[in-house]
Amino acid sequence: MKLYRLGIITLSDKGAQGLRQDESGDLIEKMLKDQFEIIDRILIPDEKEALKQTLIDWCSTCELILTTGGTGLGVRDITPETTMSIADKEIPGISEGMRMLSIKKTPFGMLSRGVAVQRDKTLIINLPGSPKAVEEILTYLQPILSHALDILTDRKTEH
Repeated sequence: MKLYRLGIITLSDKGAQGLRQDESGDLIEKMLKDQFEIIDRILIPDEKEALKQTLIDWCSTCELILTTGGTGLGVRDITPETTMSIADKEIPGISEGMRMLSIKKTPFGMLSRGVAVQRDKTLIINLPGSPKAVEEILTYLQPILSHALDILTDRKTEH
């Protein structure tokens, strides 16, 4: 039985225009479909208000939201700032763990700015847009996600 509901948000201007396939979103779904109930998935352009409203809306139905894309240095890369704007708390251990893993794999990992936050009883994690980075980071995070959600949703109070 899948205890937790997952929403996947891909941010990509080219993807939203139909010019690029959503490989990272596909990979997230493939890696987590046995562990989580995927209740929604969307591909949107790198637009602050669209992301903000989607995050707020989905927090009422998802315990976990994963975003992919929009975490780099580009002018339109707004995912971390938008995510922080709706957060109750940042979860620095996850954010720093993702950065350290990315840096170990490649020097370009230093350029990733994804964050992990809590909004009410929802965990939101920003993943890079690269399928390779998504796979590496999800492989790293997968063992702790259910435990983190158990605590966040009060299903498990001791750890």
